[in-house]
Amino acid sequence: MLHYLDYAATTPVPRAVAEAMVEALTEGFGNPSSQYDLGRSAKAALEAHRRAIAAALGCPPERLFFTSCGTEGDNWAIRAALWQNRRLGKHIITTAVEHSAVLQCMKDLEQQGYTVTYLKPDGQNRITASQVAEALRPDTALVSMMLVNNETGTRYPVEEVAALLRGRDTLLHTDAVQGFLKMPFTAKGLGADLITISAHKIGGPKGIGALYIGERLPHPRPLLFGGGQERGLRSGTEATAQIAGFAKAVELRLARLEEINTQMAALRDYAAERLQEIPTLQFIGQADAPHILSLSLPGYPSQNIVNDLGSQGICVSAGSACHQGKASHVLTAMGLPKKVSAGTIRVSFGPETTREDIDALAAALREHKERRFPML
Repeated sequence: MLHYLDYAATTPVPRAVAEAMVEALTEGFGNPSSQYDLGRSAKAALEAHRRAIAAALGCPPERLFFTSCGTEGDNWAIRAALWQNRRLGKHIITTAVEHSAVLQCMKDLEQQGYTVTYLKPDGQNRITASQVAEALRPDTALVSMMLVNNETGTRYPVEEVAALLRGRDTLLHTDAVQGFLKMPFTAKGLGADLITISAHKIGGPKGIGALYIGERLPHPRPLLFGGGQERGLRSGTEATAQIAGFAKAVELRLARLEEINTQMAALRDYAAERLQEIPTLQFIGQADAPHILSLSLPGYPSQNIVNDLGSQGICVSAGSACHQGKASHVLTAMGLPKKVSAGTIRVSFGPETTREDIDALAAALREHKERRFPML
């Protein structure tokens, strides 16, 4: 039996989402740029989907641009902000616990002459707005701070940072992939100039995301040049089926939003209650988000735990799924002892998660600890 507990990595696609995609592929398959009825219908559907997703994000639809994924959105946001502020300076502030899409982009920018300040978290993975204030310089072009950490579920003070930057030309980007429709916020309420979201974390298909570009970037530099799609900023024929699936996933999540998020938070708390019964198990970070719980069996390598549980049909991650077995930069930045960080796994929940899934996890982790010797 499958016990899927890795919703922060990706989510199952509801049948209604798949059916919306099939309809777009087989019936509304026109090119949105084509100047006949089939094309105009595809264009109308595309814009309706944009309006639905923008409404969920709380932004004007004309400020929402489709991307292929969160990684693309992060890279585009950062480079668009730096282009906008190219005359302001070449200093960037970010955190040491961002998604790799942000951190690897920063490493590339350092090679191009930018100076990057990486804010470190405390042992609970918390970062404060005062740390941003202390790092600000007259030449700071961009602050990039994720909304919810993808490994520990910690929420960062994006709203406070936005208030701090008010009256300055410094732009603010937030990767909200793990927060969108899981924690309450709107684009206006956050105050960020650029916001990245993705479909496959909320029951949508892979291969589609979106980037909010605020009014303080009136003429952002295009990401792709060509036929002028996405208001000339990201050329290329639109992924109409993926966009249809994204919009349907948003619709389904919104219909039960409070119920789902309350359910996930209850499951997180139930998991914490069951798992704390295991001797020496530790919880990692401040779990603000309802769907993520990070924990460690100190001395027991996380990859061995993942492999053992996986052989029993229990799906969890060793940190972020994007690490592919590499040491977690988030746990390193938190300054955790090696025995703790090397034994850390991430458990994450979704609408389909049950208490039976949690019970299976607790039993398997207890058995793993009892049957195996510590190796770290």
